[in-house]
Amino acid sequence: MNFKTLINHPADWMQGSGPHSDVVMTSRVRLARNLRGFPFPGYSQEHQRLDLLNLARPVVEGLPEMAEHYSEDYATISKIKKQVLVERHLVSREHAARAAGCAVVIDARQNLSIMINEEDHFRIQGIRPGLNLRSAWQLVDHVDSELEARLPYAFDRELGYLTACPTNVGTGMRASVMMHLPALALTEQINPVIKAIGKIGLAVRGLYGEGTEALGNLFQISNQHTLGEREEDIIAAIEKVIERVVNNEVNARHKLLEDNATMLHDQVGRAFAILRYSHVLTSKEALNLLSLLRLGADLDLIPDCDRGLLDLLLLEIQPAHLQMRAGIELSPEERDVRRAQITRTRLHDLKGPAEPPPPSGPAEPTGGESPP
Repeated sequence: MNFKTLINHPADWMQGSGPHSDVVMTSRVRLARNLRGFPFPGYSQEHQRLDLLNLARPVVEGLPEMAEHYSEDYATISKIKKQVLVERHLVSREHAARAAGCAVVIDARQNLSIMINEEDHFRIQGIRPGLNLRSAWQLVDHVDSELEARLPYAFDRELGYLTACPTNVGTGMRASVMMHLPALALTEQINPVIKAIGKIGLAVRGLYGEGTEALGNLFQISNQHTLGEREEDIIAAIEKVIERVVNNEVNARHKLLEDNATMLHDQVGRAFAILRYSHVLTSKEALNLLSLLRLGADLDLIPDCDRGLLDLLLLEIQPAHLQMRAGIELSPEERDVRRAQITRTRLHDLKGPAEPPPPSGPAEPTGGESPP
């Protein structure tokens, strides 16, 4: 499978629906694994990374789950292509910054990606729509067992799987969800929620992970420690927290409808108008406006709005996706113009927000003399 075929077919998680998919966009589980006899990638020389790549890549490509796959050596892939994979959350930003001795193998449905020579020799990632951590875990667990049967993993009986970063030692697992939390942001509850999550040992990051901004009210929540914990226990603990955050977001949405309906309709209406008619859109502005439009769709303020259309648009307006579609490298100003053009086209047939309910209050007099 070539790159164009991969990108032209939306991933399962981009068009599917799962539990709590109005709030939880995706669930991901990632395993860090290394091979005995090879130094960690960050401490290795190029020829050592190439030796490992030549050993491991055919094994990864030969997995049953990779019967139809996209496989690319980073020595030959363009910078824009790598950034497209980052925007689709199929590779990490750190992996995309690497070159010789690195590669990625992705299944046709983009549920599974395996990075070779990232921070660790393998980063095995499964991604599913909605709150589906157990499904993502089952996928990567099965693939992990297949690889372990074919390759010499670095494993210690007491410590577990050995990894480049000490916080990954043990299970080597990171479980995360991407959450859309616009109502908590609008009601100014998001910071207390984030602080509460941090106090129980979970990490909250932005759209593309550590060190990135939570654009579009999108937040990644994940575990931070793996040593001495079972995979099932980690997933259960995260699911419990995520369920609470989902409930907080849903309650905040209901609260907005009850107490601030006019403000909510105004915010959604303004977002629709700008997205539908603007001719210049920065990435940050577009993401934040699409967040409001998605909220409006979830609350039925926008009639017949397909949430999947908005989720797809969230990807199409990303910088690398815009340039890939244009076939040329674009300046930031050119990207802003094309972003607006694509948004206008995608939303052309979408009806505007419904009229808000009339404000509550005493009824106006209908006739007769005015009261004294």
